[in-house]
Amino acid sequence: MKFYVLWLVLVLAVQADAAKQRKKAKIPALIVFGDSIMDTGNNNNLSTFLKSNFPPYGKDFPGGLATGRFSDGKVPSDLIAEKLGLAKTLPAYLSPNLKPRNLLKGITFASGGTGYDPLTAETMSVISVGDQLIYFKEYISTIKRRYGKRKARHILNSGIFLVVSSSNDLAHTYIAQSHKYNPASYASFLAKSAVKFVRKLHKLGARKIGVFSALPVGCVPLQRSVRGSRELDGIIFYVDVYETFLDMIQNPKKYGFEVADRACCGTGFLEISYMCNSYNPFTCSNSSAYIFWDSYHPTERAYQVMVDKLFDKYFSKVF
Repeated sequence: MKFYVLWLVLVLAVQADAAKQRKKAKIPALIVFGDSIMDTGNNNNLSTFLKSNFPPYGKDFPGGLATGRFSDGKVPSDLIAEKLGLAKTLPAYLSPNLKPRNLLKGITFASGGTGYDPLTAETMSVISVGDQLIYFKEYISTIKRRYGKRKARHILNSGIFLVVSSSNDLAHTYIAQSHKYNPASYASFLAKSAVKFVRKLHKLGARKIGVFSALPVGCVPLQRSVRGSRELDGIIFYVDVYETFLDMIQNPKKYGFEVADRACCGTGFLEISYMCNSYNPFTCSNSSAYIFWDSYHPTERAYQVMVDKLFDKYFSKVF
């Protein structure tokens, strides 16, 4: 299944006793790092061919705007922010329309096409996860300067930080790295890279860190590595969504979908980024009937089903 790399493991760090409280603690912000699954428009401002700020992308977004999200509508960063009661959409850090007040509820540094392997971002001319951390430092400095150290500390201590990466490493970069790695050693390399990223983010002050992993559940290096990092204060909460997503693809009608074996845009087999454009006459009219929007990314409705599943099945245990 060529799409299985999109959704496998979501790791969230959250406040465990909040679930027992009738009056829930307010999460101040959602901060997101990673790739196209969470990119809400950062690639618009880069010299890369991986863009989606043109029709028919965004056709189901409010106002029908092509914002740079790799979907027909909202992406998980938006949907999670909305679920948390923070905002209806999560702004991109590189957006030219970004205002300082927009930073308070959260931000996404995610860049479509990136990965844990530095070669992935270099090849795609996008923002590496390392550079995303540099932008994060700028973000925290801006919060301190404009709203004070106390506000910045509150975001660091109580906000949720998500990292979504490695799909592009596995789908594209591994082939170029196969002279150095076999599948198992490359998976281990990505797992160690993910742990390094989490440690760096933790060192910068983040305490509730979650990680989406594209590694199959059977390949447990990431789980072992992160679980072995018990010296980091904060709670690591694993949510395995692989079976749910695979079930959506294998049993689409169960979730109200009609098509799971091809995408809505164009012919449904090849189109992504500039190949998915308004000149293609084959794009479907009802994207909510499809699990996939283009040949790589799910539709907003598929994302919504997945996010709802996460909250219903797992978040109730910790909120």
